Amino acid sequence: MMIATGKRPDIDSRNEVQHLCNKKMKNGSSNGTPTPHPLDQLEEIARGQGLDITDMKFAEYMDSIDPIGHLREDFCYPKMKDLPKTDLSLVNPDEDCVYFCGNSLGLCPKKFKEYMLMEVDKWMKTGVEGHFSGDLPWAWFDELFCEDMGKIVGAKKEEIALMNGLTVNLHLQLISFYRPTPTRYKILIESKAFPSDHYAIESQIELHGYDPKTAMIQIKPREGELLIRGEDILAKIEEEGDSIAVVCLSGTQYYTGQVFDIPTITKAGHRKGCYVGWDLAHSAGNVELHLNEWEVDFACWCTYKYLNSGAGCLAGFFLHEKHKDNTFPKLRGWWGHKLDTRFKMDNEWAPCVGALQYRISNGPGFLGPSIKASLEVFNKTSMKELQAKSLLLTAYLEVLIQRKYGRGGKVTNGRENGTQNGGEDWKQVHVDIITPSDPAQRGAQLSLSFTIPVLHVFEELTKRGVVCDERKPNVIRMAPAPLYCSFVDAFRCLKYLDQSIQAAAKIN
Repeated sequence: MMIATGKRPDIDSRNEVQHLCNKKMKNGSSNGTPTPHPLDQLEEIARGQGLDITDMKFAEYMDSIDPIGHLREDFCYPKMKDLPKTDLSLVNPDEDCVYFCGNSLGLCPKKFKEYMLMEVDKWMKTGVEGHFSGDLPWAWFDELFCEDMGKIVGAKKEEIALMNGLTVNLHLQLISFYRPTPTRYKILIESKAFPSDHYAIESQIELHGYDPKTAMIQIKPREGELLIRGEDILAKIEEEGDSIAVVCLSGTQYYTGQVFDIPTITKAGHRKGCYVGWDLAHSAGNVELHLNEWEVDFACWCTYKYLNSGAGCLAGFFLHEKHKDNTFPKLRGWWGHKLDTRFKMDNEWAPCVGALQYRISNGPGFLGPSIKASLEVFNKTSMKELQAKSLLLTAYLEVLIQRKYGRGGKVTNGRENGTQNGGEDWKQVHVDIITPSDPAQRGAQLSLSFTIPVLHVFEELTKRGVVCDERKPNVIRMAPAPLYCSFVDAFRCLKYLDQSIQAAAKIN
């Protein structure tokens, strides 16, 4: 079947989503002309098919041409009846829920249970021999994932390790990279960093005898704004960079969903002599990353959000190859010793090359199956293909919300959608999307605030099987992860959001 746009009759419909987004979303196209916003691309498809973008048939059509839509079948997608807080009188119990919470915990890959039972069976039958046998030998299973994980974050195999949790890895990295001097002792973070990052940096500063009140620079949005402007980050680095030891920001801000310009900020920090590291908890598996190319010094991320490896699973650790043989301070452990001499037990330190030298203890073998199952799904696609779908899917959810609950037909971040509400919204309720509308500054997340109590809306959404999360003080986060979420999911989400707002408005 061909897509009847009248412009590109030779494009196969199964490749339309990828074709439309195989363009640089930042700084325009390669020839200097502006790249269309994903909403414009959605509208182009709708015109070509004679469909209304807000009609269910459009969502169904988008799913029919989605080149990676089949990956949903690789995950256990919860049913309405299986969620503990769903009011089954309000929904069809046998329908899939609307799972927009991959930014908090990804869905379970179907292969996980099979792989987990294989490890249990191996333990039952072989005992200690399981360290050196099977598909995932417990003594080095984590090393088997480094290359595939590197593809997701744009790194070489030797730059990757999987170990510990994110915050532990951040501490290990700060031990090496935060080496304060009387003139260079500060760390730059965002004012509303995720609490564990804030605590880790605060404690590292205190461990070195400095006062966080003077040594921790917290970059914040301008008065009356919710987003941190990129130029303000660069200006702060330029202003105080000579006294900054480490710039440590989140690649994607967890509350607002804002994606920071990692390469530009990294270069700016390096020009001032700072080390630059990133918390990529909400970026890994969500947006395209090129950590090696961007010369990021260090980075860490959890693997249970967009990477779908299960609650509390091993975290990712990146060390740029330029630091592979570093002599920085670090905590040593047996598992950081080279494998070929590790069991000589001579206590003569011979570190692994690259990121693996930071391992302290042997990895928990029973966490390997979920990582294996998830990476197998990622290997069926690419981050470029995932981001292509994500741009359109997130824009689709955005326009559905804004055309129903936007203020005067305008997206909060300034993009007009051409629809006037005309007082038809339920009790004049509005939804503000604080996540940037610029696709270069966001991934698969929209952070919503409401003109009625957000907790009431969240409770009503939960009753209707919409799985998202609420973050203080006033935001509901929705994340249509492209690996397993569909355009129909977005359409259904608006239906349930509409019902939830009406129900919440009555509570007011």
